[in-house]
Amino acid sequence: MLMFRRRISEMGRRRIPPDAVALSGQASEKLQDTAAADNFRNLFEIPVLFYVVCLALAGQDLVTSLQLGFAWAFVLLRVAHSAIQLTYNRVMHRFYAYLLSCLCVFVMWALLATALLTR
Repeated sequence: MLMFRRRISEMGRRRIPPDAVALSGQASEKLQDTAAADNFRNLFEIPVLFYVVCLALAGQDLVTSLQLGFAWAFVLLRVAHSAIQLTYNRVMHRFYAYLLSCLCVFVMWALLATALLTR
């Protein structure tokens, strides 16, 4: 909703016709405020690996308190990442949240692999 509101507002304020931003490359050239769109796009990168590992853990009945801890840490770090990106957007602050969230997902995958191999 934030992306929609910001994009429509900027397009109206700057009189940018919709056809001028039909592709992502055009949008990044024409629009000044792309943080919400960038954030939305980020939700289809590492978070997809998180969703899959969560489904695999549940499907194999391998959910442990350690996995839950890493899962919640991932969620909180992604919330922090989004909050940073959509507010003051300091790249290094955002990067640390991103890096730590990636580590959570990678550890979850490693724990899943270990559990499956030792079954």
